[in-house]
Amino acid sequence: MLEINLKNRLIAMEARLQTIDGELLKESVLKDTRLFRDLSKERSQVEPVVEAFLSILKIEKDIQEAQLMKEDSDPELALLGKTEWERLLQEETTLLEKIKFLLIPKDPNDEKNIVVEIRGAAGGEEAYIFANDIFRMYTKYAEANGWKVQMISEGTTSTIQFMIKGEGAYSKLKFESGAHRVQRVPATEGSGRIHTSTATVLVMPEVEEVDITINTNDLQVDTYRSSGAGGQNVNKTESAIRITHIPTGLVVSCQIEKSQIQNRETAMKMLRAKLLAFKQAEIDEKVGNERKLKVGTGERSEKIRTYNYPQNRVTDHRIGFTIQQLDRVMEGQLDNIIEALVHFDQESKLLGNS
Repeated sequence: MLEINLKNRLIAMEARLQTIDGELLKESVLKDTRLFRDLSKERSQVEPVVEAFLSILKIEKDIQEAQLMKEDSDPELALLGKTEWERLLQEETTLLEKIKFLLIPKDPNDEKNIVVEIRGAAGGEEAYIFANDIFRMYTKYAEANGWKVQMISEGTTSTIQFMIKGEGAYSKLKFESGAHRVQRVPATEGSGRIHTSTATVLVMPEVEEVDITINTNDLQVDTYRSSGAGGQNVNKTESAIRITHIPTGLVVSCQIEKSQIQNRETAMKMLRAKLLAFKQAEIDEKVGNERKLKVGTGERSEKIRTYNYPQNRVTDHRIGFTIQQLDRVMEGQLDNIIEALVHFDQESKLLGNS
């Protein structure tokens, strides 16, 4: 049976769905692109909850009827009623769980594109090689999801910066932030000894200009010649951009695009994402919560995940999840790990709401 508070909330949501449907028919709303988009998005979130609620109301009536059958004097009819009653109770429980998950607050950034930064950390040259391996893993995963990868830096140094553009990119990859540890025999190791190295990953939602205000007086903008490979125009024009946000000391750069204007635009996207992550970290620190986007120093002890090549094993230490398919994971087959992380996050939120 539905708890009274939950039932009242679901009744309110049913009324809200009817209101939204009425609003979406109005000519003024049809002409207002942003309002129509927002209402349509809200409807897509409310409708499945209401549908499950209406199904439960019907099941509750059916349960009452099955209860009467179960108490019938005819043994055959009573057995039939008992069987139906048990089936309906199970169906009701399943729908209740579904509703509770649907009511978990949605992360407003889930549907956004992402900005990613991967750095080789502890382990020297092997850490830089591993950083590029992780980058390849994410590009393979992006390809499998039909997303587009746009470079911000070329990865010629210890840092690789790029964007992944596609619906739901942040919802899938937001748990990748942290120190990733690799255990393997490097190609340069002649004795066959296993080395341990780390690379840090930072995943940030793309931030629109309207979502964060940056004072241009707080920026130091430097231009320099691109160091990209090949082409007659390389090193002839100062198309590369480096932007320093003076109050925070955050520095971003871009030299991938052909023009200075394009490089500045891409660098500003990176800066907005970093500033939002920086501000969120300050908020989390004040309320005593561990920052979700925390990357740390990259020390081996700060790992969130281990990639063990000799054992063909990947272990996510935050949820105790292990899979013996490292070869597939490095080819971008991340679904099993990501689904486990998403499920754990949903369960945690569900416990927090109950």
